[in-house]
Amino acid sequence: MNQKNLIFLLLLLFCGSSCGTENETTQKSTTDLKEMIGQMIMIGFRGMEVDSIDQQILNQIENGYVGGIILFDYDIASKSTNRNIKSPNQVKTLIGNVQKISTTSLLVAVDQEGGLVNRLKTKYGFPESVSAKYLGELDNLDSTKHYARLNAQNLKQLGFNVNFAPVVDLDLNPNNPVIGKYERSYSDKAALVIKHAESWIAVHDSLGIISTLKHFPGHGSAEADSHEGFTDITNYWSEKELIPFEKLSKSKNKIGIMTAHVFNNKLDSIYPATLSKATIHSILREDWNFKGLIFSDDLQMKAVNKLFDFKTIIKKSINAGVDILVFGNNLEYNEGIPQEVVNTVMELIESGEVRESSIKNAYERIMEAKRQVKH
Repeated sequence: MNQKNLIFLLLLLFCGSSCGTENETTQKSTTDLKEMIGQMIMIGFRGMEVDSIDQQILNQIENGYVGGIILFDYDIASKSTNRNIKSPNQVKTLIGNVQKISTTSLLVAVDQEGGLVNRLKTKYGFPESVSAKYLGELDNLDSTKHYARLNAQNLKQLGFNVNFAPVVDLDLNPNNPVIGKYERSYSDKAALVIKHAESWIAVHDSLGIISTLKHFPGHGSAEADSHEGFTDITNYWSEKELIPFEKLSKSKNKIGIMTAHVFNNKLDSIYPATLSKATIHSILREDWNFKGLIFSDDLQMKAVNKLFDFKTIIKKSINAGVDILVFGNNLEYNEGIPQEVVNTVMELIESGEVRESSIKNAYERIMEAKRQVKH
C-alpha cells in the first residue's frame, strides 16, 4: 500500500471513529433531555391495580416519560368511582407496583386536605379528617397537629410522598364556588392561616411528606371556579392574599407551591398565573427566592385548557417557572399525554421557544426533592 492510500485509510478510520462517537453523544444527550422532561410530568390514570392500568401509560412510566403520579377516588370524566382508591391495602399495593415499574422513584401525590376535599375517605377505611375551616374556627394547634398527624401517617404508610395541601388562600369570599363553599381555607386572617398551615406542614415534613401551598397567588376572593373556565380575580384580589404564601415560602420544612389558573390584570394583563412569568418567576423565584418545587394546577382545567392551545400551555408554563406539569387525567382522559408533552417540549427547545437550561433547572429541583423524600 502506497503512502497516499495509507493516509486516506487512516483518515477514513479516524472519521468513522469520531463521527460514531459524536452521533452516540448526540443521541445520549437527546435521550437524557427527554428523561429530564419526563421528570416534569405528573399524570393521573385509571386503574385500581397495576394490571388494569392502560398499557400505554405503563410503557410511558417505564420509559421515563413520567416523574410523578396523582391518585383520585372518583373519575369525573366517566362519572365513576372506579378510579384508584378502594381500600388501604389496595392503594398501598397499587403505589408500590407502579413504583417498581418506573426507572426512577416517582412523586406520588393526592389532594388530601381533609373535610370535603378528601380522596382517602373513611368509607374506604381511612382515618377521619376535618376541614381547614373547622380547624381555623377551633383555633387549637393541638387539634391541627392531631389531624395532621393522622393524615401524614396514613399517607406515609400508603406510599404517598406529596400532599396537595394545605390551602393557604384567604377565605375572603364565603360564596367562592371552589374555596369558601368547600370550607378549604383556615380563615380570612393571614396570621391564623399561617399559624395552622405551619403546624400542618411541620408534621407532614417529619414523616417525609412534601406539603404544597395552594393556590398561588390567591384564589380565595374569586367569584368563579377555574375548573369551569376563565376566572378573573382582578376586581377582588388584594396583595394581602400573598402574605401566607410569602411567609410560608421561607419554611425550612419540605414544601412546594401550586399555581392557580386565575387571571389578575394587576399582575399580568394577558395570561393567568400558571402561564405568567411575571407572576410565577418574578415573585416566587426572584422576589422571594423560593427554591422548592412549583407545581401547576391541573392543566386540563378549563381556565387554561379552554382558552389556550396545548403547545402554548406547555411553553408558557415552563417559561413562567413551573417545575411539574400536572395532568390529572380526570376532567378529560388522554393516555398519551406524557409522550405528547415530551415531543412538544423537544420541539419548543429546537425552535428556541423554551431554553434547555429551564428543563435542567427544573430537573435538578425535582431530583433533589425526590432524594429528600426517598424511603
